Amino acid sequence: MSLQQTIAKLVMKLPGPILVQMAGGKPVTVRGRTLEPQLQMMMWNGRDAPPFSSLPADVVQAAVIDTLAQVAAPLEPGVSTESLTIPGPDGNTIPARLYKPDIQDPKAPLMVYYHMGGGVVGNLETCDAWCSILAKRVKCPVLSVDYRLAPQHKFPAGIDDCIAAYEWGMRNAAKFGAPEGMAAVGGDSMGGNFSAIISQQMQRDDKPLPVMQLLIYPAVDLVEEFPSRKEFGETFSLSTDTMNWFMEQYLPDGFDMADPMLSPGQTGSLDGLPPAVVITAGHDPLSDEGDDYAKRLEAAGVRVSHKRYDSLAHAFTAFTAISPGSRKACLEIADMVRCMYERL
Repeated sequence: MSLQQTIAKLVMKLPGPILVQMAGGKPVTVRGRTLEPQLQMMMWNGRDAPPFSSLPADVVQAAVIDTLAQVAAPLEPGVSTESLTIPGPDGNTIPARLYKPDIQDPKAPLMVYYHMGGGVVGNLETCDAWCSILAKRVKCPVLSVDYRLAPQHKFPAGIDDCIAAYEWGMRNAAKFGAPEGMAAVGGDSMGGNFSAIISQQMQRDDKPLPVMQLLIYPAVDLVEEFPSRKEFGETFSLSTDTMNWFMEQYLPDGFDMADPMLSPGQTGSLDGLPPAVVITAGHDPLSDEGDDYAKRLEAAGVRVSHKRYDSLAHAFTAFTAISPGSRKACLEIADMVRCMYERL
């Protein structure tokens, strides 16, 4: 751990009221939801950073990796990792990382997981600690996928990689000590978008569906203007400007934003989709659309476990080293997945 990382993590251990005083002097409250002091401090520290839209994509990609490394948590004890490569859909190979708990439930399906980042930023390190929490608490193998990113690889490269990884994981699950011929999908933000899309696309193609979908603060609808898009459009850690920039990088010109391969929330019928754990963050432009998607799934007869963490912000799965609320939430989410697995 670098000196900078050590100092940052020590500062975050200060009492909440002191952190609030250091970070603007008063709590950040929107729609009656007060941001956790540690996350407010992160917001304050990044207040002078240039917007992503003002920088080249490769600079943003490197900066995000470096920033997240400063707050990265170590792997959970009792979890081992293995580097893998998966055959890609275009003759490419997809890097992946397998997380295996020392104590594994042979009945627990493999979870194929996709990291956040708008389809533009992030890598296997982005969700490293979180995937280890998931593997340990759920007692299942977790396959984290390093799909291709835009703008170097525009849509549909990223989602095509994710579909290929799901199908490969399903076919090879038994090699990892999980039930044969089945897999769950999960992800946060754009990874949640991919997981929802895969669940729907497998149904459209009449292929084996994921046994469960884990959608954490998912981007599911790029068309509807939900109120949280505006109310939390300038909050930590995702802004309207950043979301627009992501889509400019991710999509080819003239792409239909209502296409279900981008906006699964635009799909009319959600009947017959896999059971879902849907998680949203209170301080997040995507809050309302995630909450709405959970309600629509439930109304369609899908088994749903849904929770919103009002004091947390978008991307909280990456902040478990410095945010007590984020770590507590991640432990709870893993337990929600475990409970859903037990009902399969």
